[in-house]
Amino acid sequence: MAVPKKRTSKMKTRLRKAQWKAQAKTEAAKALSKAKTVIKALLVENSQTTASNDQISS
Repeated sequence: MAVPKKRTSKMKTRLRKAQWKAQAKTEAAKALSKAKTVIKALLVENSQTTASNDQISS
């Protein structure tokens, strides 16, 4: 296992963690947006299918 030769400063550690968290936050926002888009598309598709079925049965 690799062992670091010097101790990493608190500033560098916190900077790295902050960058990682910021990137994770943007990726999470993208994923949520994509999920909302998919759900909306499914709802629209489902409502169109239901409407067409209602017209056929009428």
